Amino acid sequence: MGDRTYPAIAVHRLADLTDDEIHTLCLRAEDDLQPFIEGVQPIIEAVRTDGDAALAHFAQKFDQAPVSADAIAATPAQIDAAFDTVGAEMVDVLTVAAENIRRFHEEQVPEPMWTKEIRPGVVVGERYTPIDSVACYSPRGKGSFPSVTLMTAVPAVVAGVPNPIILTPAGPDGEIDPATLVAARLAGVEQVYKAGGAQAVAAAAYGTQTVPRCRKIVGPGSPWLAAAKRVLAHRIDPGLPAGPSETILMADDTANPRVVALDLCIESEHGTDSSAFLVTWSEELANAVAAAVPGYWDSMSETLAGYSSTVLSGNSGGIVLAESAEQAYEFINEYAPEHLQILSKDAYAHLPHIRHASEILLGEHTAGSLANYMMGPNCVLPTSGAAHSHSPLGVHDFIKSASIGHVTQEGYNDLAPRVHRFATYEGFDGHANAVSSLRADAMQTNDPSETN
Repeated sequence: MGDRTYPAIAVHRLADLTDDEIHTLCLRAEDDLQPFIEGVQPIIEAVRTDGDAALAHFAQKFDQAPVSADAIAATPAQIDAAFDTVGAEMVDVLTVAAENIRRFHEEQVPEPMWTKEIRPGVVVGERYTPIDSVACYSPRGKGSFPSVTLMTAVPAVVAGVPNPIILTPAGPDGEIDPATLVAARLAGVEQVYKAGGAQAVAAAAYGTQTVPRCRKIVGPGSPWLAAAKRVLAHRIDPGLPAGPSETILMADDTANPRVVALDLCIESEHGTDSSAFLVTWSEELANAVAAAVPGYWDSMSETLAGYSSTVLSGNSGGIVLAESAEQAYEFINEYAPEHLQILSKDAYAHLPHIRHASEILLGEHTAGSLANYMMGPNCVLPTSGAAHSHSPLGVHDFIKSASIGHVTQEGYNDLAPRVHRFATYEGFDGHANAVSSLRADAMQTNDPSETN
């Protein structure tokens, strides 16, 4: 494999770039979904009208998977058989991953209800209940992702969702990836269906003869999936924006350049629509990393090395050379990456300067691979700068809250005169009447005709 040739890793010097050029570095593959939105419209309509038959048709057309309309759902026997297919060692791996992911998300579960008296006689609070039905999407475009199945389904079950389902494309054999079936059962989900891309979103939004309609869909995927979520947002909660993989490695002059180079290949191998940058203010480190990366490409398959080298040699990847740590922090916070690794002997010293990142991994032992598979925190993360306002997938995505209020006579006597003035100021007579002497009169009689 040593005779391969690769393009040079791109070096982006912030001092030499205009604001527009820096903005270009921050663009992601799914920032312009308009072409995809136009393309998903007929797919959505076909699923809405034809249901399972459309899912089978699109599986054959887009996934080259021989799926029939009467075999959309995985059977219990198929899930049983999947444990034998993947073998004991892989079952153990998935079991440990599921345990870690479950333990992390159990810590996120709020108390079912809280109340507090904020003024004498005024009690307020919140009550949490799970969403009735959620579809967990596990992509399969460049492989299979039982890790995503665990990351989406485990918190759904921990949150108490009564009807969680899993949607995932079938493979070339027309079947669901066996490790995904194992992951589903380990997570506590038995309903697994063959549906990918835009057609999966449509199936969850409208329901088919086999796939139940869901209130929400979560999980990462292609721009086609993202476009369908946007189009169908009036029918189904699309969840957080989770598109193609993106990462920033921030490294100072104490970092090991070979470790940095190794980790730079993690997210960049997902595909040419990924983004991956090393951000540093050490030119010596930057040069050493650039020299080390091709050696790691040689240890990867030609296809994955091709993805990584394409990403790292263009505008969506490579080395961003800052003039100072402060300038590096500024770029990272503007970019708001999905994954951020801080490689430094004192990684925690940099942490207070990071405001916008979906996941922050600290230190040279915290490889992104650990986080992606089984460290525990969720690897379904906001992309395309959504970390400015969104959080990683978690239990909170599968529950909702209702406000609670209870006012006693004492509290009413305190608030009612003020509310009456407030409502009068805004010109709402009904609001004002409800907290006036008319209420006291009404509470003294049960005769609805006595309104004066």
